[in-house]
Amino acid sequence: MKMSRILQAMVVALVVTALGVAASGSFAQSGSHTSSQFQGPKANKGTVTHSTKDGKSVLTLSDDFVVPDTPDPHWQVVDSDGSVYLLDKLKTKAFIGTNYKKEIVLPSYVKNVKKVVIWCAFAEVNLGEASFSSPVM
Repeated sequence: MKMSRILQAMVVALVVTALGVAASGSFAQSGSHTSSQFQGPKANKGTVTHSTKDGKSVLTLSDDFVVPDTPDPHWQVVDSDGSVYLLDKLKTKAFIGTNYKKEIVLPSYVKNVKKVVIWCAFAEVNLGEASFSSPVM
């Protein structure tokens, strides 16, 4: 009888510990993370921040980011395995003048983000990139 209580207490302690570790791991990823400054021939100002909003991963360009004056700049992300995902345009007809798509919700098929690239789809060239110190998601 005494042995089963000890065993039961050990199981409870193990479960509580496991839940605590899982909660701390998810908490570490739920905060915001800011990249290095953009580096490149056309996109070389500002940073990008990863955050979670309503359970979705969101990337947001900083206020000092300057959209490159190129024909077709896009969001592009690279994951920790080196897979590249071409995402939305920075400018569309919905964004008139100097307005642009400052924020993007990452699709569920992107497992993590190591680097954000501003990509010119017209010229197929990297305009600038910013990296996170470790993959975010």
